[in-house]
Amino acid sequence: MALHPIKNFLDEFKEFINRGNLLVVAIGFVMGATFTGLVTALVENVIMPIVAIPFGKPDFDGVFILRVNDAEVRFGAFLTVAVTFVLVAFALFVIMKLYNRALARREEDAPTPPAPSEIDLLTEIRDELRARRLGGDSA
Repeated sequence: MALHPIKNFLDEFKEFINRGNLLVVAIGFVMGATFTGLVTALVENVIMPIVAIPFGKPDFDGVFILRVNDAEVRFGAFLTVAVTFVLVAFALFVIMKLYNRALARREEDAPTPPAPSEIDLLTEIRDELRARRLGGDSA
């Protein structure tokens, strides 16, 4: 008798796990994590070295504003993270622009079905009216 609530709970859990939405979310999470690695590698290995050309270093971690005893305000570390954020956002923006452009081209290249002729539309309207009239007479 005590197993009945546990069995119901386990059955609900199995139903939850077997839903397609959970699998889609899991796949999206894994793809997002992988894509994050890709964008991070692009920024750290390609874009930040380009930023380093005028400054001599790919980061600003060595810059600090204030040092008191052993404490220091490391504004440079924050600046590095802020620049990295902006560059990641820019890289994602460019990737989305290219992706949207590719989708638009694909939609342009896809054949569009021909629009129905006036005769087809009128025939469809006539058939619908007949169906309604026949349905109304029997009620």
